[in-house]
Amino acid sequence: MKDNQFSTPRKVTDCTVLTDAAQLSDEQRKTDEQYMQKALIEARAAGMQGEVPIGAIIVCGNRIIARAHNLTELLHDVTAHAEMQAITSAANELQGKYLTDCTLYVTVEPCVMCAGAIGWAQIRRIVYGTTDEKRGYRTYAPKAMHPKTIVVGGVLEEECRKLMVDFFKNRR
Repeated sequence: MKDNQFSTPRKVTDCTVLTDAAQLSDEQRKTDEQYMQKALIEARAAGMQGEVPIGAIIVCGNRIIARAHNLTELLHDVTAHAEMQAITSAANELQGKYLTDCTLYVTVEPCVMCAGAIGWAQIRRIVYGTTDEKRGYRTYAPKAMHPKTIVVGGVLEEECRKLMVDFFKNRR
């Protein structure tokens, strides 16, 4: 995995994308960074278990309703991504499949599979840390998100990127 695989987000026309977390209000940026720190805790837990270090949390009504990290190795399941685990947990918590009043925080840009699930769950807002130029949804399926979804990229970007780069560097 190349260091430049995880880079700065770019504009996608199919949903609202803020290309830089700096465009947020100070209050929103602070809130997003606090929640992204929680997602990073999940990502570190994944890495310590030998999983690709991606973490996710889902927030609804200023309350964390789901926490998850990659479990693909443990479960021998290629679909056990952090986002998929978090969506399932949040839907169970809310007793419904639609997460329209929720925000998903994830350390790396979602893949195509996860973006599809996010779209079906109708999650209103997605906040991710670093982009994934190799497997990210924006490259292969930029229309996967619901058209009203707001996507914010680059929150704690360097910390999220470094976690991924270091993980793969240590595996080589």
